[in-house]
Amino acid sequence: MTFNKINAEILAEIKSALGDEKVFTDAESLDQYSHDETEDLRYQPEVVVKPTSPEEVSSLLKICNNHHIPVTPRGGGTGLSGAALPIYGGISLSMEKFKSIISIDTENLQATVEPGVITEDFINAVAENGLLYPVDPSSKGSCFIGGNVAHGSGGPRVVKYGTIREYILNLEVVLPNGEIIWTGANTLKYASGYNLTQLMIGSEGTLGVVTKIVTKLLPKPSQSVLMMGSFSTNEAACAAVSAIFRAGVTPSALEFMERKGVEWVIQFDDIKFDLKDDVAALLMIEFDGDDLDDIFKNCEKTNIVLEQHHCTEVLFADTAQQKEELWRMRRTMAESVKSNSVYKEEDTVVPRAALPKLINGIKEIGSKYGFESVCYGHAGDGNLHVNIIKAGMSDEDWKDKLKFGITEIFELTTALGGTLSGEHGIGLVQKEFMPIKYSEIHLNLMRGIKNVFDPNGILNPGKIMPD
Repeated sequence: MTFNKINAEILAEIKSALGDEKVFTDAESLDQYSHDETEDLRYQPEVVVKPTSPEEVSSLLKICNNHHIPVTPRGGGTGLSGAALPIYGGISLSMEKFKSIISIDTENLQATVEPGVITEDFINAVAENGLLYPVDPSSKGSCFIGGNVAHGSGGPRVVKYGTIREYILNLEVVLPNGEIIWTGANTLKYASGYNLTQLMIGSEGTLGVVTKIVTKLLPKPSQSVLMMGSFSTNEAACAAVSAIFRAGVTPSALEFMERKGVEWVIQFDDIKFDLKDDVAALLMIEFDGDDLDDIFKNCEKTNIVLEQHHCTEVLFADTAQQKEELWRMRRTMAESVKSNSVYKEEDTVVPRAALPKLINGIKEIGSKYGFESVCYGHAGDGNLHVNIIKAGMSDEDWKDKLKFGITEIFELTTALGGTLSGEHGIGLVQKEFMPIKYSEIHLNLMRGIKNVFDPNGILNPGKIMPD
């Protein structure tokens, strides 16, 4: 794939269209936008652009499409798949100036928001109106809602409320040729031709640049209870997950945490938690609603299931502070692992009942190739984050052999009925594994869709599709 470089004439054209103050070529800016949270990968853009309106995005894309300049959209830079890395140089298109919550419609339970709004800020603004936006990835304090749309993000409460796909009603999108469209309608039903809104969700900025987002909202539950179950094996904890749902209850969150991850969080984040010697894994289970009696009935049913699956202890968070402390333990786990070791994070997802086989297989593959792993994730929807730890692997094996171990993890995941990513996306680092899951027919359909939207291939090139 070849593109043109940005020469003085093209740079002057961009500055004329957007203004000098929105175009950056200094070394500090280029370095800042050369990386995200994906391992140690760096790809420097030639220019960083920070537009403030859909019309400015349109002008920029028209220029870049005409001159065959690659454009890589970027949100908060918290991604773990390398989707925001400008691997062909060109433009790093930052959406950080699109940070307005345009409206919160309490009558229709909808909101219109720009893509640069920090997810947690949006959640809190909605909550002030007695409403709930339940999509809350672990990086909610720094990620942008536009990036969440681009990756089809989820989070702990997906298990009850669904992923971001369930909440996006309509999108304003700038196409690669500069045309501006709305993808759907601000309605709860949509049966009017192809659903372009859903096509855009999870497309990682390869089909268009989102400039406005219309979301569905829910009434905010007034009560919640958080319980923690301890297990002496990973398998017992994972086996209990699907059994909880078979008992007829649906938690608002059901998180799995392996012991090593909890130990590192305690060290890294100074979390106060009594991790007993016989505990190998934990399940964190939350129920929410408006009727405490109903919530406690669900807790009782869950407790019976936990006992049947050899749970050694069940604890309840007694105060809001204890709840927050336990959630902080879960949310800082990735950062804690990263602070302790060279690592690579994979994002597997399988049907819930397959979790015991998945985690067993991951450990066996690690033993075969010489790496350790720390596993945690949204077990309630079968989503397991696998942090592969370099540990005793040599630099040579880490570089040359690790990919074969990862390949086997994805082959196992696929054989169990799962797929490559539940919420992190494919981006740059996972694209070589796409043929494990998808046939060439399937991949060519995806390539065809990309070509219809972006025939010159300028928008986030080199992502999702294997070379």
